[in-house]
Amino acid sequence: MNAELIAVGTEILLGDIVNTDAQVISQGLSELGINVFYQTVVGDNPERLRGVIENAKQRADIIITTGGLGPTLDDLTKETLATVFGKKMALHQPSLDRIVSFFHDIGKEMTKNNEKQAWLPEGCTVFVNEWGTAPGCAFEADGKHVLMLPGPPRECNPMWKHCAMPYLYPLAGGCIVSHNVRVFGTGESMMEAKLHDMMARMENPTIAPYAKISECFARVTAKADTVEEAERLLAPVVREVCDILGDDVYGVDVDSLEQVVGDGLKARGLTLAVAESCTGGLLSKRITDVPGCSAYYKGGVCSYSNEVKMGVLGVQKGTLDTVGAVSPETAEQMAAGVAKALGADVGVGITGIAGPDGGTAEKPVGLVYISVYYDGRNVTRKMQSKLGRDRVRNQAASTALDLVRRHVFGAAGC
Repeated sequence: MNAELIAVGTEILLGDIVNTDAQVISQGLSELGINVFYQTVVGDNPERLRGVIENAKQRADIIITTGGLGPTLDDLTKETLATVFGKKMALHQPSLDRIVSFFHDIGKEMTKNNEKQAWLPEGCTVFVNEWGTAPGCAFEADGKHVLMLPGPPRECNPMWKHCAMPYLYPLAGGCIVSHNVRVFGTGESMMEAKLHDMMARMENPTIAPYAKISECFARVTAKADTVEEAERLLAPVVREVCDILGDDVYGVDVDSLEQVVGDGLKARGLTLAVAESCTGGLLSKRITDVPGCSAYYKGGVCSYSNEVKMGVLGVQKGTLDTVGAVSPETAEQMAAGVAKALGADVGVGITGIAGPDGGTAEKPVGLVYISVYYDGRNVTRKMQSKLGRDRVRNQAASTALDLVRRHVFGAAGC
């Protein structure tokens, strides 16, 4: 079967928000083995919405809409779909009762227009909204399956997972399962070159390289009748990919380098502290984005000035006078100093020139030194980037995390 996604909302067309719902739903459909041939975004206009639905009706077995289920006059997704498929609208009393209770529980008065959300196509399957007010729903008509989900990701994503995917599962013909081999230290072109022969001979599973900011990943995908069969096909291929890419693999199906580093520190009972100059707290932010980081993260020092480097971190004045703030020696003293100052097992020091100015012929913009202090010794890396301030800072933070992984954990990835 094939599906078409229709996102309803003028705010998406204007670029005010990003349509992340489509990504989540497309990934889920892939897991179910349902193809997606078209995705459409349409504004809150009933005539244009009707035209988009008519097109989808001609070419898709499953139509999934997001957005347009709210209480305002321009929320017309349900009404328009009902018209196209010849369905009457009816009040769904349990949904109205839930909406009334929602407003009562938060201590606010429910306005009359909120009742609109409880009017649904007659005879539909109702998706109870545990995460907001607007219920979703699904119906079958004219040989098509139509599913409607709310637009806000905090409501759409869980409703898709807990309501819509189980609804669609009986329709799925087989399934598609993927595993992502995450890599840092090898660029996309080099990764593709290393995997080229393997990719050329693979039909099922398949291997596809992808690039992200400062890193890349290889997606290994298998199609089979069951998840278990797909996993049996995937296991040896994922292992071979990991063997080929070696220590640059930092995990399979992991969220991020900061998650991997956090899990590794927690498993070993180690603590971490960081001293940042050119990254200005970005590394600390990424570390603290991971829930539960207080178990291993002591804190950070944003040491932009030499006075802070000396007074807080213990960087020697002689070092700054002779080799400068942007040097491997300074990075090493920052790493050891922040570990001592904050009582951490592992210290990270980052110093460099993020740009756009401040560089010299000897020390150009994009030059960064990163050092990790652990067990009485430093491991230091020089990094050079010419892709702009944001890229320099992000790449430096990622390099620091990867250096912790390699130096402290022994680069275990697969």
